[in-house]
Order: sequence, then structure tokens, then C-alpha cells
Amino acid sequence: MNIKTLALVLLALPAMSAPAAAVPFCTGGTGATSDFNTSFGIRIGRYTEEERGELARQQLRQRGVDATRVEFWNGCLRAYVRQPGGGEAMEFYDPTTFRQVF
Repeated sequence: MNIKTLALVLLALPAMSAPAAAVPFCTGGTGATSDFNTSFGIRIGRYTEEERGELARQQLRQRGVDATRVEFWNGCLRAYVRQPGGGEAMEFYDPTTFRQVF
């Protein structure tokens, strides 16, 4: 191995060993997935993923998060949140505790 190859390998090592900290991962549930039965006959059966996302969006909004859309991703809630200066930012939340995941 020549010196140039060795130098390139040594330069590449830190990038290959860096953890994937930028990708959030949640171990909680996926929100409201259980059967929902009422004595009024309003709904029987499972929620669709879209309905679960809407329920999670409402839960986040009750907690002060101005989410416009929520979907399930990598075990987390991926929320699109309005920003004070305008626009939206993608934020991740635990589906069980609704705490933000960084």
C-alpha cells in the first residue's frame, strides 16, 4: 500500500465510524391502533394509518405543537410543524409520550 492510499484510508475512517445520530428511532407504539368500539355504534374496527396520524396531530396540538400533518416513520411520529417566522419544519415525537425526539 502506498502512502497516498494509506492517507485516503485514514481520512475516510472518521466518516465511516460516525454514528447515525441524525436518524431518530422510537421504540414506543404507533399511537391509536387498537380496536375502538362504542355503545353508540360510531366506529367498530381498526383505525387506518391516516386516521391514526390525524389523532396524533390532534394530541400534539393539544400539547402546544402546531402540527399541520403527522405520519408514522421509523417508530416515531413525523410531524410537519408551523414555524413562528413562517414555513414548516419536520419534527419527530415519541408516539406514546408525545415528547420530541432529537
